[in-house]
Amino acid sequence: MKNTIDALVILGATAGGKTALAVAAARHFGGEIISADSRQVYRGMDLGTGKDLSEYAEVPYHLIDIAEAGSEYNLFQFQRDGYEAITAIHQRQKLPIICGGTGLYLDAILKGYHLVEVPVNQQLREQVSTWSDECLRHQLLAVKPQQHNRTDLDERERLVRAYEIALGENHAEAVDPFVWRPLVFGLKWPREVLRRRIGERLKQRLEQGMIAEVENLHAGGVTWEQLEFYGLEYRFIARYLQGELRRHDMVQQLATAIGQFAKRQETFFRRMEKHGTQIHWLNAQKDPFTQLCCSVDLYRIKL
Repeated sequence: MKNTIDALVILGATAGGKTALAVAAARHFGGEIISADSRQVYRGMDLGTGKDLSEYAEVPYHLIDIAEAGSEYNLFQFQRDGYEAITAIHQRQKLPIICGGTGLYLDAILKGYHLVEVPVNQQLREQVSTWSDECLRHQLLAVKPQQHNRTDLDERERLVRAYEIALGENHAEAVDPFVWRPLVFGLKWPREVLRRRIGERLKQRLEQGMIAEVENLHAGGVTWEQLEFYGLEYRFIARYLQGELRRHDMVQQLATAIGQFAKRQETFFRRMEKHGTQIHWLNAQKDPFTQLCCSVDLYRIKL
């Protein structure tokens, strides 16, 4: 019989203070932090991804700076690496604390998505190259009706890869890595307060050198097209550096886009709740650490 692993999960929208709360929880409960952020895995992408490494101090962290900028790190790799980190932390008799805002990564590890490593199938890609997007979408949904990521249905490259993976997954066995008991917390801010925090953080990171960070990434071999893929900060700054946007317009458009992204994050978290994930929401304006500790203590009493 497998041992049951206890774990904490801290999620929330961007600029919500997740890292600070996770660090406080790690110090209090004797934990190590696993980042659930799809971009913090990349080395050299610090300000644009909000790593805030100085906040961790002595607290061990995992799944940060593990891939080269310009490479692809995907959902399968995160689930595999995340499960390995949870097991290793538990074996050290520490508490795994998963912290992040990438909803798909969080859901994959909480729900145990059936994911396998599927190599590129060039023969299949040649076969579908003549198919229309509509035809390809129909075939993908016939093989795998439940799509974790709806953007796979909108972009041609993602659509082809999703179909390739769906066919590969049909020939694989699901993995049950361990039995665990994750307690999930979410940081909740009033919309207008979160919008102000997003603006303040963006200003701070620009002052700290976020534009230079993007310049260095491009000089190091990361293409403009790849920077588009790596998220809003890199996308808009790359456009500014290419002369497509004036600085003022770049900052304004980027702040608006990040605010819209935060709304999408919150929508994803609500969808997680509708599909069975219990999220204990913390009032981020009223000492969320104390709220978390009280909830953990109450949870332990009930066990």
